[in-house]
Amino acid sequence: MKIDLLHTPEGVRDIYDGECARKLAVQSRISKAFHRYGYQDIETPTFEFFDIFNKERGSVSSQEMFKFFDRDNNTLVLKPDVTPAIARCVAKYYMDETVPVRLCYRERTFINNSSYQGRLKESTQTGAELIGDDSADADAEMIAMVVDALRSAGLKEFQVELGQVDFFRGLVEEAGMDGQTQETLRELIENKNHFGVEELIAEQDMPDELRQIFSKLPELFGGFEMLTELMEHITNERSRQAIKRLIRVRQILESYGAAEYVTCDLGMLSNYNYYTGIIFKAYTYGTGEHIVTGGRYDRLLQQFGKDAAAVGFAIVIDRLMLALARQKVEIPVTAVQTLLLYEPETREKAVRMAAQLRSRGESVCLIKRQPGHELSEYQDFADKNGIGQLTYLN
Repeated sequence: MKIDLLHTPEGVRDIYDGECARKLAVQSRISKAFHRYGYQDIETPTFEFFDIFNKERGSVSSQEMFKFFDRDNNTLVLKPDVTPAIARCVAKYYMDETVPVRLCYRERTFINNSSYQGRLKESTQTGAELIGDDSADADAEMIAMVVDALRSAGLKEFQVELGQVDFFRGLVEEAGMDGQTQETLRELIENKNHFGVEELIAEQDMPDELRQIFSKLPELFGGFEMLTELMEHITNERSRQAIKRLIRVRQILESYGAAEYVTCDLGMLSNYNYYTGIIFKAYTYGTGEHIVTGGRYDRLLQQFGKDAAAVGFAIVIDRLMLALARQKVEIPVTAVQTLLLYEPETREKAVRMAAQLRSRGESVCLIKRQPGHELSEYQDFADKNGIGQLTYLN
């Protein structure tokens, strides 16, 4: 089959003209929001050793990774997730650091999704990681940054949903479920499959009150007031501590002025194996999927030799841009201010004028007029590309 070289492979796309300018502008706004919280930029390689993203550390299966080999026959992968790569960096460069480390990034990730899913295989993510702080204050700072970053990007209507993986883990431990049953139940709850949950727990031997809690898990979302009532029915300490942590984070978010954007979802369960506590996702209308995902991963860095708590998140820029477009949010971009059109005999004058304007911080597009082209053609070009002024030197 002959390949049309003008087209991109399935799952990737070109971004150009105004769309590219708006995407860069949004990324810049978000980066500035991170910097306001004291986060410093970091870049990790586009590809890493396969073992960086093994089952214990990764967020996707081996089958969904783009794998290849180097000349020494090492298995490499295009990075499917940023967090394990940053964990490796922190263990390497901040091993002896005792003060919390704050890092932020802009990266591309690559996941070999099935074609029927209709998702991009390459996506842009920008996010932040707070290493070395296991407190509820760190959790709240992350969520407050999500709110600040999304507002900076131009969103006005969005919701951040908080979950707690330890709440679910405490319940399944209390019920004595084996690993396979836990995984099946997790998928049913995550998909809000009420009937599937009820059918599965009916087959398990557990107290009736615990059975009732499992059956309600897909419905345990909304305001935080439900958590206080829920505490009266939870007996295992792990789940109780998880609820207390959520309540504490919500209280701290009041101080940030971000609590109005936050709700609770105890039925939120992540595919990411490294999460250990609070998890969260942000949603807005205009896209059917989350635009932010994050959570606490206190044991991931241990796998690289550094014992440090951590919490972080990633904003999926491609989904965010789709939502902004569908919500008709205007993203002002820096456009070319002047198109300086010149004849061959006025080249020297045009170059000097362009240099003078650029020295004052103005952007200038310098074009030599071609024989047979009317001035109206250049004016149309300027209008189409949002260039404010056309100056003609003849």
